[in-house]
Amino acid sequence: MPVTLRGIEHVYRARPPRGVDLPALALGDLDVPDGELIALVGPSGCGKSTLLSLLAGFIAPTSGAIHVDGRPVTGPSHERGVVFRQPNLYPWLSVRDNVALGPRLRGVRRARRRAIAERWLDVVGLSDFAGRPPYELSGGMQQRCQIARVLANDPAIMLLDEPFGALDAITRERLQDELLRIRRGDRKTALFITHSVEEAVYLGTRVLVMSPRPGRIVFDARPPFSNDERVPELRTAPAFSAFRERVARSLADAHLELHA
Repeated sequence: MPVTLRGIEHVYRARPPRGVDLPALALGDLDVPDGELIALVGPSGCGKSTLLSLLAGFIAPTSGAIHVDGRPVTGPSHERGVVFRQPNLYPWLSVRDNVALGPRLRGVRRARRRAIAERWLDVVGLSDFAGRPPYELSGGMQQRCQIARVLANDPAIMLLDEPFGALDAITRERLQDELLRIRRGDRKTALFITHSVEEAVYLGTRVLVMSPRPGRIVFDARPPFSNDERVPELRTAPAFSAFRERVARSLADAHLELHA
């Protein structure tokens, strides 16, 4: 689904009796076409997670409006699935039942939601652990389970807040490739927040860099290679390295602005 943001600003209001207002975003306008994967990087505290919360409907912007497929965002919806920084699985449910939770809450019949859960567990490589409690899984496996749970709800839009940040390098790259493989099949619109320039360049059909708070877009470009070319060997290609350097320079300039 396409997403449009118009005149977006957000300020965290001070709590009385002391304190000052905290401007978090001065984003303005942004258009995200259907099927695009936006990879978003920026200095810590620049408003990346605030933007994700606005898109998810967890909070409302101080100014401006957000529309998904022409309809205003007024609160959370199953059409916008959120993958959090840390897995938030329910320990009293099995891996399968965690994945099936969204369909269950929407009233999907038991046999159907089991089939849905098993399909996505197979996609993320967790079929052998379907009946296990999530606390028996490694961190990377729990994150794959969280991704499967979001996908099982069939969201039109995926919102991912540094989902691989705490993982080791090998697991992180494997999950990056799994995410791309899933997207190739479903072509979902997505916003992926990351602190890694390389991850942003590898995953994004479009890469944005945000300025220090209040966050605004200071870099917006598409990689000079198609999303279907994303294979591990791409990381060593000259085009990949050149685009990564462009993004890194923009991020470095943002950090200089932060400390100016």
